[in-house]
Amino acid sequence: MSNPILNKALMIPATDQASLIGAWLTLASPLVAEAVAAIGYDWLLIDAEHGPNDIPSVLAQLQAVAAYSAIPVVRLPNHDASLIKRYLDMGASNLLVPMVDNPAQAEAIVSATRYPMTGIRGVGAGLARASRWSLNGEYLTSANTEIRVIVQIETETGLSNLSDILSVPGIDAVFFGPADIAASFGSLGKSTDEAIQEAVIRGIEQAAAAGMSSGVFAGDQAFLRRCERAGARLLGVTSDAGILIAGGKQVLAGFKG
Repeated sequence: MSNPILNKALMIPATDQASLIGAWLTLASPLVAEAVAAIGYDWLLIDAEHGPNDIPSVLAQLQAVAAYSAIPVVRLPNHDASLIKRYLDMGASNLLVPMVDNPAQAEAIVSATRYPMTGIRGVGAGLARASRWSLNGEYLTSANTEIRVIVQIETETGLSNLSDILSVPGIDAVFFGPADIAASFGSLGKSTDEAIQEAVIRGIEQAAAAGMSSGVFAGDQAFLRRCERAGARLLGVTSDAGILIAGGKQVLAGFKG
């Protein structure tokens, strides 16, 4: 079921509540991240999978958006437990993990975000930003319940195993990736095809029926509205690069006709 709203944790509403509108941060710039945060989006996805981001650049963006109401989510490049540990220690409490195909992967990801005895996360946050360098004396006892794990369903295999993935304790939401789903079906570059969109909609409906929050990123507003009606509440609607290109094209067209 949905988790309660916690300070600086990912807000996941029930399916009958308002959607949360988010933007992707792909340009690895703290200034750009802060500018997008100032616009007023509910959440921001710092992309360390496809964007040119690394740990220092993600840290700088987390710091840049910390003064704003937008909730930062970090998309990891993979499932590596040692990398998950480092992102958590530097204060990324909301993780989006790509390419989750089965419940065993989901269980391993959750375990990497939890301290023993419920997980395998190493204890080093006392010297890190996550605990405010030990100024937050309750961090070690509260972290296991405050970390938010979102797994990304991006393949035909992931969709076929969705029911089992949804049942994994510690998964807070699922996020569907239409572009990779299309590729896995042999329709590379055709994420707007009706068959692909229907597969995503069915996944969202399945998640909603199980009481699990879900999300999707797309540039097609009509499709996003369909996803919203099906139960998705984490809607990724644009990106920093998209805002830059769209605005630049509009200004140029105004002068060149």
